[in-house]
Amino acid sequence: MEADAGGQYIMTKVVRWTSRLWSIASIGLILLFIFGEGMKHVRPSEWLLFLFFPAGISIGMILAWWKEGLGGGITVGSLLLFYIIHFAVARAFPHGWAFLLFSFPGFLFLLCCYPAIKGRKSAT
Repeated sequence: MEADAGGQYIMTKVVRWTSRLWSIASIGLILLFIFGEGMKHVRPSEWLLFLFFPAGISIGMILAWWKEGLGGGITVGSLLLFYIIHFAVARAFPHGWAFLLFSFPGFLFLLCCYPAIKGRKSAT
């Protein structure tokens, strides 16, 4: 049983650091896009979308460094709201995998948060 717990600990640590490094890369690329393109191309109707992607997912990933579950939830929730609002406005989902790829650390933060929750429930 201890070997299993040790393996779970190592896997959680690998997922945690993968999500942290990926979040740095995602936020860095998002900032490059924002400052490279500038905000002059954002139409007033797109500000609500901008609130969830990239702002919401970036805030979630930064927060996830301290509170993995909360930050991961904000990241994934912001992505979901971005897709819903985009579909409501444009009558189509965004094309490509870029939005999911940039937001993927949020899913990883939630994944590495799960063993901690599972361990707390079994300890009580």
